[in-house]
Amino acid sequence: MGTNWIEKAQRLGDGSIGGAMDHPSIPGRVVWHTTESGAGDDAFRSVTSHLISVSAEPHLLYDPTTDRLGQFGPLNASARALRNDGSTRTNRVGKVCIQIEVLGRAGKPFTATWKPGPNYRAMMAAIRSWKIPDTFPAGRIATSGADATNRPRTIWMSKGGHYGHANIPGNDHWDPGNIDKSALFEAAPVGSPGAGGGSTPSKPVVDLSNVVAAARRDPGLPQGGKTHKADVLVVEKALVAEGLLPAQWADGSFGSRTVEAYASLQRRYGFSGTDANGIPGQTTLKRLGKEHGFTVKA
Repeated sequence: MGTNWIEKAQRLGDGSIGGAMDHPSIPGRVVWHTTESGAGDDAFRSVTSHLISVSAEPHLLYDPTTDRLGQFGPLNASARALRNDGSTRTNRVGKVCIQIEVLGRAGKPFTATWKPGPNYRAMMAAIRSWKIPDTFPAGRIATSGADATNRPRTIWMSKGGHYGHANIPGNDHWDPGNIDKSALFEAAPVGSPGAGGGSTPSKPVVDLSNVVAAARRDPGLPQGGKTHKADVLVVEKALVAEGLLPAQWADGSFGSRTVEAYASLQRRYGFSGTDANGIPGQTTLKRLGKEHGFTVKA
């Protein structure tokens, strides 16, 4: 059983925000929102009142400039911050669906200026107590309102982890903006005081040389080897989550479709020309690993 009430959080409202989950057999998840407001104590009070008045309460309200944390209801009940996806009550998908409203604006990513402290670490400990992995299974978050299109229904209905509001099917908001996803986890390292994670699964380790050899079709590497296939499959699954590779091509071979997908990732990361040839490099692979929960052995 995970944490339902965070001891360090200020209680907001009457504690009743939703009901039982419709899909408790699906892994738990977190949804990050922004309030599209300023920050600070006045904004905290104003946003709290507004969310209650319109019955749109999340579980948690967090101020990234002061580390203030409030909680509207227990984490094992549904919240009210998402629209339904047709007949699917999106707020009730998963063992838990922990929703966090962060005081800030999507157009100004809060991770660029935030000051996370002990309350943030306590929040992450509560999240990890529900065995929610430090990953974003839906891949990238929208960088603008026109970019809010990455809403994979099959992933949402099956994968635990962290999501942006921009990733949720049936919704049209693009928050929380282009935040640094890896910074969310780095601000509360597993094993640090209050961060939780004693039982958090270890991250897969991907050998860069195996992946590069597979991408180059290096005859010196046994292409069917278990280590090679395992390493490549981790990378391919991350590319699937990024929306760059169809799931049926994630077979551990790093074939031409995967090379094309990795080249698209390199261009997304700002590389061009021969630096975007689809052959993984240390910089891009480490960045992909940070966002999808694996480490890289160079």
